[in-house]
Amino acid sequence: MNSIRITIALACSYFVFAILLNSVGTVILQAINSFDITKMQASVLEGYKDLTIAIISFVVASFIPRIGYKFAMLLALGLVALICLLVPYIAEFYAIKILFAVIGCSFAIMKISVYSVIGQVTDNANKHSSLLNTIEGLFMVGVLSGYWIFSGFIDSNDAHSTTWLNVYYLLAGLIAVAFVAVTVAPIKSPDTHAQRGEHWQAFVEMLVLTYKPLVLIFIISAFLYVLVEQGVGTWLPTFNNQVLKLPVDVSIQLASLFAAALALGRLVAGQVLRVIGWYSLLLGCLIAMAMLVLLILPLTQDVDGSHITNVFDVPFAAYMLPLIGFFMAPLYPLLNSVMLSSLPSSQHASMTGLIVVFSALGGTTGSIITGYIFDKFSGQHAFYLTLIPISLLVVSVSIFKKMTIAQHAEPVKG
Repeated sequence: MNSIRITIALACSYFVFAILLNSVGTVILQAINSFDITKMQASVLEGYKDLTIAIISFVVASFIPRIGYKFAMLLALGLVALICLLVPYIAEFYAIKILFAVIGCSFAIMKISVYSVIGQVTDNANKHSSLLNTIEGLFMVGVLSGYWIFSGFIDSNDAHSTTWLNVYYLLAGLIAVAFVAVTVAPIKSPDTHAQRGEHWQAFVEMLVLTYKPLVLIFIISAFLYVLVEQGVGTWLPTFNNQVLKLPVDVSIQLASLFAAALALGRLVAGQVLRVIGWYSLLLGCLIAMAMLVLLILPLTQDVDGSHITNVFDVPFAAYMLPLIGFFMAPLYPLLNSVMLSSLPSSQHASMTGLIVVFSALGGTTGSIITGYIFDKFSGQHAFYLTLIPISLLVVSVSIFKKMTIAQHAEPVKG
């Protein structure tokens, strides 16, 4: 019974953060319309979210066990609930910036806590993996739900209306449910025997890792991947609305296909990897991504979807563009897996820290660059630009493959 209550608490908490974190693309579109700001100004929201996740993950990682996972989770939920209640009242763009900064900080605390608490309700590796995958699966359900929840609060007849901000009252209510679930869950306080120097030692170990050529080329690959994913995913609602001329609510609902494609792609990749190698799969996915960009973007020229009223009547090209997520999906988990399996387990924590930091930098860079090109040229130009990092990924992944082979061969030569 105790394990069930803890699992429910973890699932509820992760679900609400999935909605909040992945609403950035929707909020960027709405902020441009409601607050009369440029795409470049709106693009910084990705940075407020991602960079705070990276910074707080490093700063508080060693501190959370000292205050207790339960208190940390309640603190994260409480902070986000408070800012969600304030945003509709303030109704200014600076409040949205603060919102995403708080979301980033709180999610960093929540993710560290959730991953740590999972060990309290599982007693072997299989159960741990099963529960972790279940929690991450619910995260994807939250991502998909978020698009439809936000679209339900949008006034299609007045693009400049701020009534969509009322969605944060609903989200504050969902957070309150998660807060109660965590409060009643019997989450144990951890043993705290960590020494003061461990935090700085972990930082030094992260820096030392960056001197390894294999780690450096991996970091470049991870950075480029997240640059593409966030560039496309964050700006897809705006692309649907301003390039395809689709209504705002339909544009947001259609963008949920990107999240669905990511989820499906990772499930399919798990099965495909049983019969082909990881490098062949990644190379095939990168080629497919480039082909989709080259084939589909020309079809989006001169499309006028302003007369469309629901997601089922949109043009063919609008359905196809989010499918790039299907081929994009396996890249990130596979690169991480190959990298971590190439290092001794003692270095996994430091490597994970690097992954978080450079993923955040890649996401922020991708969003800002895409927003700039979108603003100065067009949505088509912005999405065509993804061909550059995709091409660089082909090169970096190929080098990464050679380096992993060389590393595995070194002990044999000795």
